[in-house]
Amino acid sequence: MGQKTLVTVVGTRPQFVKAFPLSRALQAAPDFREAMIHTGQHFDDNMSAVFFSELGIRPPDHHFSVAGTTHGAMTGDMLARIEQVLLSARPDAVLVYGDTNSTLAGALAAAKLGIPLVHVEAGLRSFNRAMPEEINRIVADHLAQVLICPTRAAIGNLKDEGIVTGVHLAGDLMYDAMRLATPIAERASKVLERLGMSPKSYGVATVHRAANTDEPDALAPVLDYIANEARRQPIVFPIHPRTVAAMKRAGLDPSRPGIVVTEPVGYLDMCRLLHHATVVLTDSGGVQKEAYFHRVPCVTLRDETEWTETVDCGWNRLWRGPDYAPRRDIADYGDGDAAAEIVALMRDSL
Repeated sequence: MGQKTLVTVVGTRPQFVKAFPLSRALQAAPDFREAMIHTGQHFDDNMSAVFFSELGIRPPDHHFSVAGTTHGAMTGDMLARIEQVLLSARPDAVLVYGDTNSTLAGALAAAKLGIPLVHVEAGLRSFNRAMPEEINRIVADHLAQVLICPTRAAIGNLKDEGIVTGVHLAGDLMYDAMRLATPIAERASKVLERLGMSPKSYGVATVHRAANTDEPDALAPVLDYIANEARRQPIVFPIHPRTVAAMKRAGLDPSRPGIVVTEPVGYLDMCRLLHHATVVLTDSGGVQKEAYFHRVPCVTLRDETEWTETVDCGWNRLWRGPDYAPRRDIADYGDGDAAAEIVALMRDSL
C-alpha cells in the first residue's frame, strides 16, 4: 500500500485540540502524509497561533484569514480557498472535525471534488436546528464516507438518519489531548499566579455560542447567572472576541463582583485553569467534555447539549434543568488512545 495524503481542515480552538494528538499519530505513521489548512476562523492569537507554539505542533501548510463575516460569506470564502488547495494537492481524503463553518466548508469542498471525507466527532446531535453548529454537523455527516464517532449515542443518532456504512466508534481525541497537555500545563503555565487564584478556590466561565451572543435578551441572563455564581466564589471569565463585541452592542458590563475578566487564554493556561477549578460554566461543547476529563462539575449555559452522556453520568447539567444525576465515569470516551484507533480505522477504510 502506498502512502496516503490527507488534507486536514481546522479553524477553531477546539479543532486544534482535536488535531493535536491525531496529527502526532499521523506523523508517526509512515503510510500517511498530512497537510493542514487553517481557515483562520478563530482570529485571536490566543485562540489559534499560540496553540501551535505551546504544544510544538508543526505550523499549518496553508493559513487563510477568513473571520468576522456572516456565516454564509465566511463559509463561501473558505469553500473557494479550500477547493483551490485540494485541486493542487489532490489528496486521497479530506479530514474535518466537529461542527464549525470550517467543518462545513471542508466537507462541501471535498464532496464537490469527489474526494473521500473523514468526519471526526460524527453523529452528535443537539436536536436544535436553530444552532448553526447543528446544521454543520448534519451536512458533514451526510457527506462523509468515514464517520468517526466518540460515543455510542452518536452511532445511534446516525442510524436514526439512515447512516450505517463507514461508521466507527473510536473514543474522544480531546481526552487524548488533555492527557498529553496537562503535565505540560502544570509545569509551564503560570495562569493561576497571574490571576491570583489558588487551586480549588474558583470557577471558570466561557461564553461564545451564537445563541447566547447574538441577542441581548439571551446574553443578559447568561451574564446574570455567572454573576450569581460569582457571589459564592471567584469566577475566571476569559472572554471570547465575539462575546466582547456582543456585550458592547448590548451595553452589558461583565465587570461584576467576583467575576475575574481576562482575555482569551492559551490552551495550556486553560488546561491548568480547568484542572484546578471547582465548577465550570460554559456554552461550549468542548469545554463541557474538558470539565469532565478534569473531573470538575459543569453547568451548560444552554437549554440542550450534544454531549448527553455528561448529563446522564452526573458531571454536567443544563442551567435551566434539573440538578446533577448520580456521578459515574463515562466509558465511551476511551482510555486516551483515540488517535491511534483513528489512524488504524483510516488505514482500513481509505
